[in-house]
Amino acid sequence: MINKENISTVTKEYAFPNPTEFAYKVIYTDGKWFSVPHDPKNVDYQEIQEWIADGGVVIDNGGGN
Repeated sequence: MINKENISTVTKEYAFPNPTEFAYKVIYTDGKWFSVPHDPKNVDYQEIQEWIADGGVVIDNGGGN
């Protein structure tokens, strides 16, 4: 389970070949990373939402070609 207190960065990772689907790559302050699906029922996704509410910003490099 992700802990918002240890999040360093969150990046939106788009699926190939369907850029309308994506997950989040969460990197912790210790360098470990996790992939979290874009699913409001997922507890890790909810933790990311709390991190965002606390001022965290998701990096979005775009999914289109």
